Amino acid sequence: MTILLGTTTLLRMKGLNKSSSPAQPVILKHVPERTCIACHEVKPKRELVRLVYSSEGVVEVDASGRKPGRGAYLCQSPECWHKGVNKGKLEHALRGKISADNRARLMKFGATIRGGEGALSRMGDIS
Repeated sequence: MTILLGTTTLLRMKGLNKSSSPAQPVILKHVPERTCIACHEVKPKRELVRLVYSSEGVVEVDASGRKPGRGAYLCQSPECWHKGVNKGKLEHALRGKISADNRARLMKFGATIRGGEGALSRMGDIS
């Protein structure tokens, strides 16, 4: 039997074997979730790319997830990068203007992560 308590804890009751003791709950670790600003899908934080509007007024990719500044998340799909960067969703979420040069660098970075799952290892600073 599986019991879901919010998004923080998942308890799973182990079945009884002939020789085992009564069922004991197993607590699984909480996985932080974030929402993509382009498609509005909720995904685990590690599957999304964090972008930060720094104090210098430049949008940077935040591979560590700890840079100071206002942050927003995008999926790794090309559609989300196009919608987020070119259609104004990123500017709205970060509450700041993005220069044409900065926008071009973000789109170039978006083109490199289209490979999918292994893309997070290639993330780096593009400023």
